[in-house]
Amino acid sequence: MRRILVCCLVLFAWLGAGVPMAQAQGYPGGGGGMPGGGRPGMGQSQPGGDIPSTPQTEKPDAAAKKAFKAGMKSLGKARELEEAAAKATNLDKKADAMDKVGDTYNRALDQFTEALSNKGDMVEAWDNVGYIHLRLGAYNESIDDYNHALALKADLLDAVEGRGEAYMAVDRLEQAQAAYMDLFNHSRPLADQLMASMQKWLESHRAAANGMRAADIESFGKWLQERDGIAKQTASASAPATAPAAAPNPP
Repeated sequence: MRRILVCCLVLFAWLGAGVPMAQAQGYPGGGGGMPGGGRPGMGQSQPGGDIPSTPQTEKPDAAAKKAFKAGMKSLGKARELEEAAAKATNLDKKADAMDKVGDTYNRALDQFTEALSNKGDMVEAWDNVGYIHLRLGAYNESIDDYNHALALKADLLDAVEGRGEAYMAVDRLEQAQAAYMDLFNHSRPLADQLMASMQKWLESHRAAANGMRAADIESFGKWLQERDGIAKQTASASAPATAPAAAPNPP
């Protein structure tokens, strides 16, 4: 009790003498703490007593846009490298080019992931991450990414087509068929793109079933044949009619 009373008297003496608490605790001007009286983690006092403010961190939206822009640049570069690799005839050069393609896609993936860490509802970033995973062969991850994109924007047809291709890669035929029908009703070019992937799947699985039942493969092939026929019929029906040739002028 006596010790507490002494501490209180000392405190009252400090206050009576007009000594600021900050000085008594060793903050700027008090002689304690950091060398020169500085507060831990801050710079020295400037002339006039002003202390420079701590630099503000980049806002999440700005950071997301910056990372997204970098990701788009890397994605464009990866596509260029992929085209060059496809044209390469030397096997060693083709292999080297494909290594660069993978590295560049992964860099773009990191950048889009950074964008999403700052802005999780950036639908374009989810769409691009889905595309990159598709190109890298990470099909289940691609489906998850496209699910995120379509949850944010249900009519994002590029994502519908990309997810349809990922469905095909993991033999989820019914979901791929549903994706095709959606595209057929809303975007015929994208439907045709998915149909081409479906035809490749059928060709490869007829050559090697890869665990699929022969009856399921042939059933899917029959469905493709029917849909392809309908697509061709509707395309010819919707084509603009050719105007009749003008009759020659009488002599």
